[in-house]
Amino acid sequence: MKNIIVITGPTGVGKTKLSIELARKIDAEIINADSMQIYRQLNIGTAKIKEEEKEGIIHHLIDIKDINEDYSIYDYQKDCRNEIAEITKRGKKVIIVGGSGLYIRAALYDYNLEEEPCKKEYNDKSNAELYNMVKEIDKDTTIHINNRRRLIRFLNRIESGNISSKKASPIYDFTIIGLTTKRDCLYELINRRVDLMFDNGLLNEVRSIYEQGIRSKAVNTAIGYKELYEYFDKKITLEEAISEIKKNSRHYAKRQYTFFNHQFDITWFNVDYNNFENTICDVYEYLER
Repeated sequence: MKNIIVITGPTGVGKTKLSIELARKIDAEIINADSMQIYRQLNIGTAKIKEEEKEGIIHHLIDIKDINEDYSIYDYQKDCRNEIAEITKRGKKVIIVGGSGLYIRAALYDYNLEEEPCKKEYNDKSNAELYNMVKEIDKDTTIHINNRRRLIRFLNRIESGNISSKKASPIYDFTIIGLTTKRDCLYELINRRVDLMFDNGLLNEVRSIYEQGIRSKAVNTAIGYKELYEYFDKKITLEEAISEIKKNSRHYAKRQYTFFNHQFDITWFNVDYNNFENTICDVYEYLER
């Protein structure tokens, strides 16, 4: 079994549960690879693992930044590699778990990233030109041609180290496990999870941040927070905000699938939600082989 195992997949599929069970079996520590769980105060909306849910397993790179602070792919690359070195020095295996594909590639492949990310404005480019540039990198992109802000953001991330390039070589020996399920099942899981987040106090969590006057990059990016900010700004109703959170979560899951399939040599496992132990056994047996 390899010393580094990556568990990834779309939002809401069951990555956290598998990581805990697997970590107990193989004596591993877990490194977070969810870009929003880096931040303190973003808890319910990011489905951040609770202390009692960790079951004594050591977790790294969770709650390491305040939501007013910036945190880049360059920062994650450096921090994750440091954690891998420390964990392996202790004789433990490493499980990297999360759905932020760019973070995972940055950590595991030989990208020479810039400390300060490139921020080109592309004022000389039309939307059509930007869209064609994005399509050359990701032919299945879901970014709309009229969404200029997202097109530019995507291109800037690529410029800051070309994270999506398949030309990079891995610097570790690792295995990537992907959890998946049928699309309609996943969307139902996502919708139910959003409802549960509201039952668990998401509205109050976001209201508390909003009332502090925080308008940071983290809040403006995180699904569940940016939509509720629009509600608190009286731009949309609460019902519309909830609908937008579910829709954006589903769209994010679709983008994750596209990225994982194009950028990783990944082995997919269909999750057995009726008996999750079957999924754990299937993954463990595969890793043993």
